[in-house]
Amino acid sequence: MTTKSIGLEPRVGNREPIMSQYAPGCFVNAVGLTNPGAERSAELLRDLEVPTDRFLLTSIFGGNVEEFVAVARILAPFSDGLELNLSCPHAQGYGMDMGQDAELVKEITLAVKAAVDIPVIPKLTPNATNLVEIAIAAAAGGADGICAINTVGPGLYTSHGHPVLTNTYGGLSGKGVLPIGLKCVKQISEAVDLPIIGCGGISSAEDVRAYRDAGASIFGVGSALTGLNSEQMKDYFEQLSDDLEKDTDYAAKLVRYDVDMSFRPYRLVENERITDDISILSFDKNIDIQAGEFIFLWIPGLGEKPFSVLDDDPFTLVVINLGFFTDKLVGLEPGTEVFVRGPYGIPVSPPEDAKIMAVSGGTGLAALYQIMRDCGNAEIFMGARTRQRLYYTDACQQCSQVHIATDDGSQGYHGLVTEMLRDRLETMPPAELENVYFYNCGPEPMVIAAADIQKEFCPNDRIFNAIDYYTKCGVGICGACNSPDGRRSCVDGPFLKLDG
Repeated sequence: MTTKSIGLEPRVGNREPIMSQYAPGCFVNAVGLTNPGAERSAELLRDLEVPTDRFLLTSIFGGNVEEFVAVARILAPFSDGLELNLSCPHAQGYGMDMGQDAELVKEITLAVKAAVDIPVIPKLTPNATNLVEIAIAAAAGGADGICAINTVGPGLYTSHGHPVLTNTYGGLSGKGVLPIGLKCVKQISEAVDLPIIGCGGISSAEDVRAYRDAGASIFGVGSALTGLNSEQMKDYFEQLSDDLEKDTDYAAKLVRYDVDMSFRPYRLVENERITDDISILSFDKNIDIQAGEFIFLWIPGLGEKPFSVLDDDPFTLVVINLGFFTDKLVGLEPGTEVFVRGPYGIPVSPPEDAKIMAVSGGTGLAALYQIMRDCGNAEIFMGARTRQRLYYTDACQQCSQVHIATDDGSQGYHGLVTEMLRDRLETMPPAELENVYFYNCGPEPMVIAAADIQKEFCPNDRIFNAIDYYTKCGVGICGACNSPDGRRSCVDGPFLKLDG
């Protein structure tokens, strides 16, 4: 298991979009080495329980030899090995900028080896004209193995006449780079006598066999996992292992080549300002989306963000100003063209006879309205700081029983929405509670508080939470939206069953 690359200091990375698909199974990305920094990563890795039959390879990077050594010393106590990222093609001053200098590769490898007592494995770039020289230099520096390859490029991918990636250029990965990865591994294996981790374009047992024949003995899978939820990923690796044992090739059928990352245009018709920082945006067409799914909205040059769809007919969003991108959205002028990709996520599927009880705060109503509308037998608990921050209440009243709480008492219950929820549940007879399914969406403290109350009245498997974890790629690859238990809200959610 290889981590994302970690540097000495926290790094935000590039604004979204950071990943796109230019053909089925072929991707371009420019994440920008996003990471929380070495000290915070050490805290997280300290709490990670790695099975004894697994090997945790921690990827590190730095802007010079001293930074590599500093990061290595911080993370080595919590790692089984260190991968030296000498190959990222789109982060200026890091990765490939250093990994094309053979003497510098040797110097970094020597320095890290002297600082730690676990295996050190440089990851090399396919973009160097002197790849064999670099591999020999890494071996001379004491490398315990070589990893090849990182992404190819950088390249450019456009949609509707605009570069998709906010970084403009990004590294290429997936099926399209397989022949390049095989060539590099073969060249390295003929030049140095070290174990090689072969990666780049692997999606099937046949690909693994090809890398083995080229000289690799360990194999890395990355882009082929795009769109797979946690159960599907488990099934994929079990099948891949079975294929390698039995000389079959069925795992390739489990790869999601149907993940749609293309963009469709919409034009803004109305921007209804609810408050200075909340707007409801209505567009010129309907959108095909099921309750519980979400989309990404992209404005070329500004970026993209994920949103739950408030209404599908017409396509309607509610936006709260939380930063650079949403600040632009709340002030968007009618007539502006935007682009949408998706939908993503797992649609909700309560039993037909279920009673839905939903709890929302902030813009959480956007993820809940369609559930209530489509299921019919529903109650919604809406929380807001003041009555001015409430929206879509008339539409909710047409399809559900509405309970409103405001912090200042300006409308409905005076107090927290979770307090109002408890009062309601305590009045319900046990027979009615037996058929209740809870859906919570909003700020994390509110969602956790609501779920803590709900599990006093029903089993955990009837409580579903959607928390706005930071979501970047939307297809399960970047890992930004991981919940505390490791599930990724973009592919395992966004509504996650309580306690897994």
